[in-house]
Amino acid sequence: MANEGGGAPAGASAGGVNALGAASAAGGGAFQPPEKIGFIGLGNMGAPMARNLAAAGYPLAVADAVPTAVQRFRGNLPGHAKVEAPANLKAIGESCRVVITMLPEGNIVRNVLLGDNGVASGAKSGTIVIDMTSASPVGTRALVKDLAAKGITLVDAPVSGGVGRAIDGKLAIMAGGDTDVLDRCQPILDTMGQTFRTGPASSGHAMKALNNYLSAGALAMAAEAVLAGERFGLDPKLMIDIFNASTGRNTATDNKYPKFVLNRKFDSGFFLGLMAKDLRLALELAEDSGTPVELLKPVVEMWSQAEKELGFKADNTEIVKYLEARRRAQK
Repeated sequence: MANEGGGAPAGASAGGVNALGAASAAGGGAFQPPEKIGFIGLGNMGAPMARNLAAAGYPLAVADAVPTAVQRFRGNLPGHAKVEAPANLKAIGESCRVVITMLPEGNIVRNVLLGDNGVASGAKSGTIVIDMTSASPVGTRALVKDLAAKGITLVDAPVSGGVGRAIDGKLAIMAGGDTDVLDRCQPILDTMGQTFRTGPASSGHAMKALNNYLSAGALAMAAEAVLAGERFGLDPKLMIDIFNASTGRNTATDNKYPKFVLNRKFDSGFFLGLMAKDLRLALELAEDSGTPVELLKPVVEMWSQAEKELGFKADNTEIVKYLEARRRAQK
């Protein structure tokens, strides 16, 4: 796929379109409570992230495609929280200078923002969108331009750390965008975790896709190693303990195996289909940049096949079950 952007900062990547809106987004002070924040997407990750914003004193205007998700969120908040659920997305754009999206993928983000009666249809020039979705960095470059034409500035700020760290407000946040805009948004991001500024808009999504490639690859490799050792006669728990005291240690051996695999719970809270999607985004990025994919491509194929067989909503740790089934088939 052809490169759609260039590497300019968020304010410049739109080719100077609607400079007044960009200047407005960059100017002014930091967004502190009681600034009202729009938050769209109250799933496994979005709900605790929004809850931390409410606990910090930010009034929220929330939305989710599943009405019960909004009801469940509003019923599980600290007593001082101020949360409203506007009738439509346009109303969120009309009432909030900052809107956060935390959705399954980038095409949904685009539709939520730019679709009929979407956020952009009600947003004022100078509005900032913080997209915390794991989305295509190539697609994000195009979205930056399309939003800038309407006077809206995009910050891409995907997260890593899983549901537990979302609840604790300790996510790793990979934020791409103009420095002045990020400065204004920093207090908002601080309620949800630690921010790593990755460069211009779209760089956060690039970093997240590559991070999840390493995460998914580590889990698949750990699973294959444990299955091979187990068939040879080694104890899986002992193997994990030794890996974690040795050079083979990684996020799968350190976290996923002890918490979700060895006990057969497989309930990390992150869908296998989302991991497969992020891997395909990493492959798109690598192919777009002309870099090698000798290892990445078979990892993508493995996870995509596991998604097909186990289903999108299988837990990502169930890649182990997929490989176990392959082992049984090879007997």
